[in-house]
Amino acid sequence: MLGIIGKKVGMTSVFSEAGKNIPCTVIEAGPCVVTQVRSEETDGYTATQIAFDDLSEKNTNKSTAGHFKKSGTNAKRKVIEFREWDGEHNVGDTIGVDILTEGEFVDVVGTSKGKGFQGVVKRHGFHGVGDATHGQHNRLRAPGSIGACSTPSRVFKGMRMAGRMGGQRVKMINLEIIKVLADKNVVLVKGAVPGPKGSYVIIEK
Repeated sequence: MLGIIGKKVGMTSVFSEAGKNIPCTVIEAGPCVVTQVRSEETDGYTATQIAFDDLSEKNTNKSTAGHFKKSGTNAKRKVIEFREWDGEHNVGDTIGVDILTEGEFVDVVGTSKGKGFQGVVKRHGFHGVGDATHGQHNRLRAPGSIGACSTPSRVFKGMRMAGRMGGQRVKMINLEIIKVLADKNVVLVKGAVPGPKGSYVIIEK
């Protein structure tokens, strides 16, 4: 299997055998249910669709309930596809945190925290324009010049300016799995993972 869906619980730290304090992200990973296996004949591509986190019946429409009924499970909140099928899992199978092993490295995908509309100092690390003296007024966090004069008479695409920050898909690569608690469906991953507490993440092997 290529991965599993999880939910970010928060952060903690554990001590290694050498006594080093290691920051970790706690992720509730699975159990996930295989809800569909796509094939070249019927869908034009191969993929394994898995789902995680039960959805209440009153919040489920009929088409969604019918889709999950085929796999013999309740409706789920989060559904993703891995664009390959390993041939080992079929519809209705359950995928748990036991597919992960301590010491291996994984990629974790999440949606970063949204920070709203931000200026160039916070968004791009600009230093502002000059000092607070020599007659300047309210220029400490200003972007400065954004273009040239009559040539080229325009602002180039990709100019770093103020705008909406965060709320984007972010992949953290090569994070080490420190501990796997199979009885609690919890995995501890070394380092930080994008997104707030309670957000969904995808752990890719």
